[in-house]
Amino acid sequence: MEVARKTLPNDPRVFDLIGNITRRQGKVEEALRNFERALELDPRNLGILWNTAAYYQCLRRYAESATLWDRALAIEPDDAGIKVDRAFLELDWKADTRPLHRTIDFIREKNPAAVQSVAVAAGSFFCALAERDAAAAGNALVALGENGFGDGAVHFNRTFGEALVARMSKDEAKARAAFAAARIQQEKVVQAQPNYGPALCVLGVIDAGLGRKEDALREGRRAIELMPVEKDSFNGTHMIDYFAIIAAWVGEKDLACEQLAIATRLPWHATISYGQLKLLPYWDPLRGDPRFEKIVASLAPKEMVSK
Repeated sequence: MEVARKTLPNDPRVFDLIGNITRRQGKVEEALRNFERALELDPRNLGILWNTAAYYQCLRRYAESATLWDRALAIEPDDAGIKVDRAFLELDWKADTRPLHRTIDFIREKNPAAVQSVAVAAGSFFCALAERDAAAAGNALVALGENGFGDGAVHFNRTFGEALVARMSKDEAKARAAFAAARIQQEKVVQAQPNYGPALCVLGVIDAGLGRKEDALREGRRAIELMPVEKDSFNGTHMIDYFAIIAAWVGEKDLACEQLAIATRLPWHATISYGQLKLLPYWDPLRGDPRFEKIVASLAPKEMVSK
């Protein structure tokens, strides 16, 4: 890519690709410089705009991210995926689900077919989880179909989603049955890729849901070993996030808070935000723990803290 940069100094694709590579390497500022240069060269490129807006969001630089999402919407005002991503920013930033809820309702009314798209269906699912609306979450899972949901390389299947919704609804028998079915599916993924951290990470979360404590902790630790942040800063962070969830689900609150503290100190994050920690049911076992609440408060917008 360095050879390409010297040969094609005005090609935005080169800078976008270098940005993606340096982001994976954890070189935050270098990645940003390359994304911004790509945008300078091609300011109406929706792919580069999306990439840069999402990266700013992961850095918790929400105001800058919002500006870029708005630029993307000015170019393509009817793009349902961009609308959902822009509204999801408010959930991450301010723990406010109302913009996302309104956006999904608008899309459902004006363009019902778009509800089946992965971006809109996934946004609907997380909005429903945050609002503790089991019926809406179930409908979103139907819309997702076989696509599943997740973060980066971490992919959860629909059956796991059904288990999550059942647990949120306090239906432990249904949750356990769904977790067991999800485990059978995920075991096949792990058998095909036994040394792939994200696959083991998902199995660990499922085992935590089943109460298989030692298996879950072992799988979570192994996932971090296989894909550390030093190897892949993008997906390595997810290994830590989900290990924190595993620890929380199996009752290891000290370990969960320790991992969560590590995650929040990393320069960027897709899943550890004020809104997601405050609202999503993944973190329910830690609610009320002073250490967890302190971490959540540390991520709150400054205007909320001042109030």
